[in-house]
Amino acid sequence: MSPAGEPQDPQPGRGREKAPRAGRQARKQVLLRLDPQVYDALARWAGEDLRSANAQIEFLLRRALAEAGRLPGGAAPIPPRGRPRIPPES
Repeated sequence: MSPAGEPQDPQPGRGREKAPRAGRQARKQVLLRLDPQVYDALARWAGEDLRSANAQIEFLLRRALAEAGRLPGGAAPIPPRGRPRIPPES
């Protein structure tokens, strides 16, 4: 317990969600269990595309939803990869 009588977090910083950016909803977290060989193949493919395994899964899910005509029109685009671009000077 803290001096104020509140329980202390045994692992500070873990399990806390980041505040959503202005104008955007918080991203959902999902626990996904995969066969180890499927994950290894996915991780290799992600590496070839210069993505994380998580980004590769989201990319593939969005593509499958779009092909099936089920991607919601209001779904935010995938954030661009790499460092943020510097706007040109006026």
